[in-house]
Amino acid sequence: MSSTTRQGKLDRLTRRISTEHIWVLAVMVGIFVFLNTHPIRPHDFWWHMAAGRHVATTGQIPTVATETFTSYGTPYPAYSVYWLAETAMYLIYSLGGPALTVFIHALVVGAAYALTLWLCYRRTRNWRVAALAAFFAAAMGVNDWNVRPQAGVFWLLPLFLLVQDIYEELGKDRLLAVFPLGMVVWANCHGTFPIGLAAIALWLVEHVWRMLTQAARLTGTEVEKLSGRAAVALGAATLACLANPRGIGIIAYLRAMTTNPIVQNLVPEWMPPAFGSFSGTVFLIGLMMSATILAVSPRRPNARQLLSFLLFGFLALRTSRGITWFGLALAPTLAEHSSLILGQLGLAASGYRPHTRLTRIINTTLVSVIVLSGLLTLPWFKEALPMPALKVGLISHETPVAATEYLLSSSLPGKLYHDLGFGSYLVWAAQPAYPVFVDPRLELYSEELWRDYVSIATAGPRWEDILEDYNVGTLMLSPDRQSRLLAAAENSGNWIQVYEDKVSTILSHK
Repeated sequence: MSSTTRQGKLDRLTRRISTEHIWVLAVMVGIFVFLNTHPIRPHDFWWHMAAGRHVATTGQIPTVATETFTSYGTPYPAYSVYWLAETAMYLIYSLGGPALTVFIHALVVGAAYALTLWLCYRRTRNWRVAALAAFFAAAMGVNDWNVRPQAGVFWLLPLFLLVQDIYEELGKDRLLAVFPLGMVVWANCHGTFPIGLAAIALWLVEHVWRMLTQAARLTGTEVEKLSGRAAVALGAATLACLANPRGIGIIAYLRAMTTNPIVQNLVPEWMPPAFGSFSGTVFLIGLMMSATILAVSPRRPNARQLLSFLLFGFLALRTSRGITWFGLALAPTLAEHSSLILGQLGLAASGYRPHTRLTRIINTTLVSVIVLSGLLTLPWFKEALPMPALKVGLISHETPVAATEYLLSSSLPGKLYHDLGFGSYLVWAAQPAYPVFVDPRLELYSEELWRDYVSIATAGPRWEDILEDYNVGTLMLSPDRQSRLLAAAENSGNWIQVYEDKVSTILSHK
C-alpha cells in the first residue's frame, strides 16, 4: 500500500471521528483503565485460586474443606457452583501471573459494559445517551469489580438483554440457544445465575402482557411468537442450570446461602446498602434518578421495564451485591426514556456533523490521548506509573505475601491464629504447612467458632485460654484491624514478636 493511499484512509477516518465517538471511547477506556490499575484484593481471590488449582491438577472438584484445622472435612457445596470460574482463574494465573489475570479481568468486566453500551445505542441511536447510560451502570458496579468469579459473569446479563432485542427485530430462532448455553456457564461459575432466569422471565411477562393487551391487533402467529418462544427460552435455560455437578441440588445450595444467618449477618455484601457509604450513596442517587426518569418520560414504561425496576431495585435494597445488577439491568431502560425526554425537549439531535479542520485536529488528538492512556495503564506497565497508595502493585498491599514467606521459612510451632483478611491468601500459599483458623468462606464455620474468633481478636477475658484450647502457637495479626489483640499479646509476657511489616505482625508463643 502506497503512502498516498494510507494517508487517504487516515484522512477519511479522522473526518468521521465525532464528539460522540469521544464520549463512547472515554467511558469505555475509563472503565478499562480503572480495572487495569485495580490491584487484586485478597479476600475472595486466593481461596478460589486454590480450588481452581485442585480442579486443574486432580481433575476433580473438591467437596469438603481441607485447608482449615477448625472445620477440616466440612462439606462445602459452593465448590460445585464456582468450579468453572475457579479453574479458569487458576489457568490464567498460571499462564501469565497477576498481570495477565488483571488484564483478562478488565476485558471480561469491560465486555459487560460494552454490551450494555451497544444495547443502549440500539434502543436510542444516540451514542451520547448510550455512553451516559453505560457510565451509570459502571457507577453502580464500580465497588464490586474485584477479581473473583462474580465479576466474570457480569457480561451474561447484558448479553441476554441484547439477544432479546435482536430476536424481536430479526426473529431468528437460533438466537434462543444463547440462553441455555449462557446458563450452563453461569450456573457453573457463580450462584447469581437466577438473575439470568429472571431476565428471561421478565421478557416472557412482557410478551404475555402484549398478547393480552394487543391481541386484537396481532395475528395468531405473532401472538405465538411473542409468548411461545420466550417460554421455550425460559424452559431451556432453567433446565440448563441442572448441567452442574450438584444437579437439582443447586437449588438447595441457593436456599442455604440466602437463609444462612452467618452469611446474612457477617458478610457486608449481603447486607442492605449503607446510605452513608460511597456505594450506598451512589446507589440511592441512581435509584432516585431512575424513578424520576421513568416518571417524567413521555412514554409509559412497558411491563418488563417497570418490573425490572421493581425487581432489581428491591434486590439492591436488600443486599449490596444487587447494586451492580441494578445498574446493568436498568441502563438500557434509562437510555431509552432519557432519549425520549431529550427528544421532547428538542435536545436529542445525534449523528455525524462535518467538522472544520481545527475540530478534526482536536478530536483526533483527544482520541489519541484516550487510547494512549489505555495502553500505558496496561498491567505490565503499572510498576513504572505513579499510583495512589490504594492502587500500587498488581497484588493489593493488604495481602500478606512477605509474612507468609517468612512463616513458611521459619517453621514456627503450633497451629496458626490469624486475621480473617489473611485467611484467603493462606489457603492459597501456606498449605499444608499452616491450615487456617478461618477464612472468607464465612458459612463454612460455625457460629461458636466465630464467637471464639471474635473473642480472641478483641482480646476478650479468656483470649489466651481459647487459643490454648485450639493449640495455637503462632499469631499472624493485622496491626490495623487487631491492634487491641496485638497490644494484649505484647503485654502478656507469653508471646514474642518474630516478624513485622506494614501488613502483619507475627508472634510466637514462648
